[in-house]
Amino acid sequence: MATTLARAADDTEAVTHAARIEHVSKSFADPAGQQLVLDDITLDVAPGEFVTLLGASGCGKSTLLNLVAGLDAPSAGAISTDGRPALMFQEHALFPWLTAGKNIELALKLRGMPKAERRGRAEELLELVRLKGAHGKRVHELSGGMRQRVALARALAQESRLLLMDEPFAALDAITRDVLHDELTRIWRTANTSGSAAGRLSVLFVTHNVREAVRLAQRVVLLSSRPGRIAREWTVDIEHPRRIEDTAVAELSVEITEQLRGEIRRHGQH
Repeated sequence: MATTLARAADDTEAVTHAARIEHVSKSFADPAGQQLVLDDITLDVAPGEFVTLLGASGCGKSTLLNLVAGLDAPSAGAISTDGRPALMFQEHALFPWLTAGKNIELALKLRGMPKAERRGRAEELLELVRLKGAHGKRVHELSGGMRQRVALARALAQESRLLLMDEPFAALDAITRDVLHDELTRIWRTANTSGSAAGRLSVLFVTHNVREAVRLAQRVVLLSSRPGRIAREWTVDIEHPRRIEDTAVAELSVEITEQLRGEIRRHGQH
């Protein structure tokens, strides 16, 4: 029987993982029968860790993220998370009839924050993502990069220990994406300056862009083509700040790209 469990860390209990995925498989029904999308995935994300999930289109990356988020249930296996994750998509999913600040305040309201405190906290989060003074701006007044900053602030408003990101920068131009890589890294590193594991921010980030994966992550996990299995993992021992054009980033990206090409070729032979 598949089980999915989200729990908050007990203050008396050592926090050993932000997310734990244990022998998870997922199938969907189609006219030809059950289609296996994910096959026996086992993966832990440690408190404060930044992990990227990499793979070809259709390998099941987004499906796995949705399972961790609790938006769907696995067909087999179990998933546990340290509290409820926050989720950020490729599309900003902001409410266009609300201002940037009110979009964030809605998340704070749903979290149970008193009305008197919401405006101030929303302002703090906007400043955190470099949008100070944008509280009253409507969504149509914001650029694509600014909208994604607001979406990030809204995700952070949930004060989750686990941030799930599904190709959040894929639709942006290269320069804007590069800037947001810097901002995300800054926010993640700042959140993890405390010594308490329970207070750390972990990120599970889905992408099909190899250089993006290497630039951001402490660990890159490559999924094989469908059905998605863990093909290989890399620990990224490159000091921050990283640039997309750095030699070390480029060299590791070449190695991972070759492995990804091999997975795609193997899939094409089936």
